[in-house]
Amino acid sequence: MNETDSSQALRPKRRLAAAFGGGGLIGMLGGLIGLGGAEFRLPLLIGLFRFPALEAVILNKAMSLVVVASALPFRANSVPLAEVVGQWPVIANLLAGSLAGAWFGAGWATRLRAELLYRVIAILLVGIAAVLLFGHDVGSSGHSILSGLWQVSIGVLAGFVIGVVASLMGVAGGELLIPTLILLFGADVKLAGSLSLAVSLPTMIVGFARYSRDQSFAVLGRNSTFLLIMAGGSVVGSFIGAQLVGTVPSSVLLPLLAFMLIVSAVKVWSHR
Repeated sequence: MNETDSSQALRPKRRLAAAFGGGGLIGMLGGLIGLGGAEFRLPLLIGLFRFPALEAVILNKAMSLVVVASALPFRANSVPLAEVVGQWPVIANLLAGSLAGAWFGAGWATRLRAELLYRVIAILLVGIAAVLLFGHDVGSSGHSILSGLWQVSIGVLAGFVIGVVASLMGVAGGELLIPTLILLFGADVKLAGSLSLAVSLPTMIVGFARYSRDQSFAVLGRNSTFLLIMAGGSVVGSFIGAQLVGTVPSSVLLPLLAFMLIVSAVKVWSHR
């Protein structure tokens, strides 16, 4: 093998190493703030690894499924499953909207022109940055802001919007679900995190099923090794990040992460 052939043979290995390292770093950032990190992984898939927008969203969705599924047993020690199941009316209320939103959002994404999808993703990244800055540390008095029919109706509407956003970006939607659970249903922060996972998992599966009908879904088969390695890095990173919670003050971490999302949004907006 000559020098050129050797260099070309190393490139896939470097790409996989970058996938594991990038996934790990993003997972750690997500773990530090109690999220899966998919909102940071999507710009990386588009910018560094040069996947087209729709393929990046589908890959991100697949990795988010792995990360969320692994997070459920991780949280069982701090929030018992029985406590989560006991909140089934809240889960059902949000799922009534999020499942429909996930199907609609995925279908919409497959019909958008690539340039427009980049613009939509960029706008959503800015929106997530705003939520990190102003909605992530919302406190809970244990009381919901609404009740009765109004609570159910707003819950369905909020679920639908979250389902659409989650499908368009390939994320779990926890950055939107957790503030909704705290403000609308009066859940405490720890319980809201587990309820968020319980809503996210079926919501992502529905969006994933809708994407499977598009030819871009074949990106998973072509990049199966890349997918597994980056997802594995994300799981490891999220575990490490969870252990480091509190080491970096939220007053420093959240603005920094929001700034990163805004920079990513600018790059995605101008992506060709």
